[in-house]
Amino acid sequence: MDRAASPSGRGAIQVQRQGFVRVVLLNRPPNNFIEAATIEELADLFEALDRDQDCRSIVLTSIGKHFCAGADLAARLDSDQPRAHIYDHALRLVRTRKPIVASITGAAIGAGLGLAMIADFRVGTINSRFSANFCMQGYHPGFGLTLTLPQAIGSQHARWMLLTGCRIKGAEAHSMGLIDRLAEDANGARDMALQMATELAAAAPLAVQATRRTLRGDFATSFGNAIRLERAEQDLLLGTEDYREGVMAMKERRTPIFLNR
Repeated sequence: MDRAASPSGRGAIQVQRQGFVRVVLLNRPPNNFIEAATIEELADLFEALDRDQDCRSIVLTSIGKHFCAGADLAARLDSDQPRAHIYDHALRLVRTRKPIVASITGAAIGAGLGLAMIADFRVGTINSRFSANFCMQGYHPGFGLTLTLPQAIGSQHARWMLLTGCRIKGAEAHSMGLIDRLAEDANGARDMALQMATELAAAAPLAVQATRRTLRGDFATSFGNAIRLERAEQDLLLGTEDYREGVMAMKERRTPIFLNR
């Protein structure tokens, strides 16, 4: 497998070539926390791969223990510095043309789950864990999950995940359609994702992209509307005591005590 640097050269992402497949790896181990700069770099890369005639499909995976533990909200809590928003470049990701297979090892949590859900297909392991843990941090769900999660697993399963922040393990995730295929371990998941991406790359690329575009319909517009509403609700909750308590409790690995204020 040939290695290539991310076009941005910023280092949070690595790219490997495997024939007509590009393997894109989040490279902030062990948790692969994402921030605005990470999503910008990823969007830049996906747009560059759209222009790469030798790229026909993408595997999105990670280096480290977890696929992506989301945004590091605790690190932001006491910062008074203005910062770019993580959703500023998220819409660019869903506007790109090449099919994406996500290989998810370890945890996909919060915005990390949101990132996984923009893929066309997902592969996990029996040890993968999935959680939309926003409400357990006094926060509103984001990264388009109010759209993508109901689409993938149905409104009732999604409602339960979003409102409770419950943790879903690999086998259950597979049974409810959160992941498409289940592997025994990380190596198996990446091999399976690469095989799927290779099969996608074997079909006529213009036809694949056209069919994908038809199947997705107005998804990009709906995603943009979703993250705009999610961001507005998140902004309202940022100043609450419950938000601070939820984030600190998560950092300290204890049960939060919410006061409804």
